[in-house]
Amino acid sequence: MGLIAEFKEFVSRGNVLDLAVGVVIGAAFGKIVTAFVDKIIMPPVGLLVGGVDFSKWAITLKEATVDAAGKEVPAVVLGLGEFVNSIIQFLIIALAIFLVVKAANRVRKPADAAPAAPAEEVLLLREIRDSLKR
Repeated sequence: MGLIAEFKEFVSRGNVLDLAVGVVIGAAFGKIVTAFVDKIIMPPVGLLVGGVDFSKWAITLKEATVDAAGKEVPAVVLGLGEFVNSIIQFLIIALAIFLVVKAANRVRKPADAAPAAPAEEVLLLREIRDSLKR
């Protein structure tokens, strides 16, 4: 089988198409969560801790300077606010995925079935036990 034919077979499998759809939906969901965290969650949190805008919260390790040639050397900055936002986004996405998986597992779980009838050997042993008791 040629390389092109193998690739065509691989791409036409349902799992690959499902994965592609999942990636596209996941990217869109990521944008929604980013907007939710940046625009809805973090402003009230910043207000509660004294009006801090977490997206701009950073520690400057070295100020911007101008070198001998007159070229500006950018500052060295740790963007802690963006890191905090990313952690919150991760937690929201992880919670959402957990809830989806939990719901899917609940749907897949078969309803409690009646207990299976005992095996024939067990029934015979019970009969022997009952006859010995008499």
